[in-house]
Amino acid sequence: MKTVLAIQLVLSLIFGNFTAFHVNNEEHEVSPPYAKWGQIAIQETKKKYPQASIIDYLHIGKETGTDSSTEKFKLWLRENNKEFGVFVDISFDNETEQIIDIKLTETSN
Repeated sequence: MKTVLAIQLVLSLIFGNFTAFHVNNEEHEVSPPYAKWGQIAIQETKKKYPQASIIDYLHIGKETGTDSSTEKFKLWLRENNKEFGVFVDISFDNETEQIIDIKLTETSN
C-alpha cells in the first residue's frame, strides 16, 4: 500500500499542476492614462496628412483645468522626403471626457 501511495505521489508531482511553485515573472503592460488621447491624436494627424508616415510620437503632458483639460502631443512625420512636426492638443470635458476641440499645428522643429 505504501508503494502505491508513493507512486501516486511521484506521478502527481511529475504530471500535476505546479502552480504553488510557479513564480510569475511576466510584467503586465499597463496603458498610460493618456493612451486613449494618443490614439485620437494619431487618427486626427493621419486624417490631415494621409500621405505622411508618422515616425515618432511624444506625449508632452496634460494641462488640467477645473472644467476641462488638454492632452498635448508632438508627432514627427515624413512626407516626400520632408520631415516635420505636428503638435496636437486635445481639449476635453473632465467629467464626461467628451472632446471639446482638437488643434493641429505644424512645426519645422
